[in-house]
This record gives sequence, C-alpha cells and structure tokens, in this order.
Amino acid sequence: MVATRLDPIDRKILAELQADGRMTNVELAKRVGISAPPCLRRVRSLEEAGYIHGYHADVNARELGFEVQVFAMVGLESQAEVELSAFEETCRNWPLVRECHMLNGEVDFMLKCVAPDLSSFQSFLTGELLSTPNVASVKTSLVIRGAKDEPGVPFDVLEDRLNRTA
Repeated sequence: MVATRLDPIDRKILAELQADGRMTNVELAKRVGISAPPCLRRVRSLEEAGYIHGYHADVNARELGFEVQVFAMVGLESQAEVELSAFEETCRNWPLVRECHMLNGEVDFMLKCVAPDLSSFQSFLTGELLSTPNVASVKTSLVIRGAKDEPGVPFDVLEDRLNRTA
C-alpha cells in the first residue's frame, strides 16, 4: 500500500504518532478529529499494514555513556547477493552497529556505529569489522557533533505533493 492510498486522517495519525508515540489514544483521536474507538481501529490497521514498525524511546546516547559515534563506509570484495546478505546478517549481530545501509556508488555499505569510547570502537573495528570475510576496505568518519537527527518522514512534504496531484 502506498501513501496515496491512505486518507488524510490516516496520514495525520501517522504524523502525530511519529512526533509523539507515547500519547494516549484519546489524545491522538482528539488531535486528528475523530473519536477514540475508530482512531484505535485505524492505528491497529496501520500497524498491521506495516506503516508502523514499532514504538521507541529516543534515548540520549551521551547521557548513557556512549560518547563516540562513527560512520563507517565499507567496501566488499564481492557484491554477489549471497555475500551482500551475509554481510547484512553479520551487521545485525553487532551491537555497536545501529544502522546498516547498502549504497550505490563507491562504497557498498554505510554503518552508523556508537561506542562508549574510542578504544571500544577501535577494538570493534580491528577485531570484528576488518576481520569479517569479504570486507575489502573500511573508511571511518568520527562524528564531531550533530546538527539534526530527525527520524521518520516529513509528512508536510507528503501532504504538499498529494495536494499538487489532486
């Protein structure tokens, strides 16, 4: 199902939950302009259809002692599907890897990693990532500071696009 098949109320529900996934169903219903029972049915339907993958707390990594954030650009020796899938599965098992994206271009994968300190990341880099079968190269960039970290999608852009095509 694509976004155009969602009605404006469904899109508003998604936008509101993306902004605050902890609000009660009653508050959500009030914000989108419907009563609570149909709002709950819509939320459950959106979950079942795969529009909502889950609900998560946005934790402060630095406050929890994760001082280092690194982006690692990984090049593989082979880009055969079996090798790509094997690398992705390996990434899923590394706790320090928080995101793994296959890319088009000079590098095959971009990993977002967090670690308590630089020596912990270096141990991961040399002891695990660089010794992984099929890994040909790794280039890392240490994050100095973040200017924006906004999850989800920009619903206002979606609404503008849908209004232009209507």
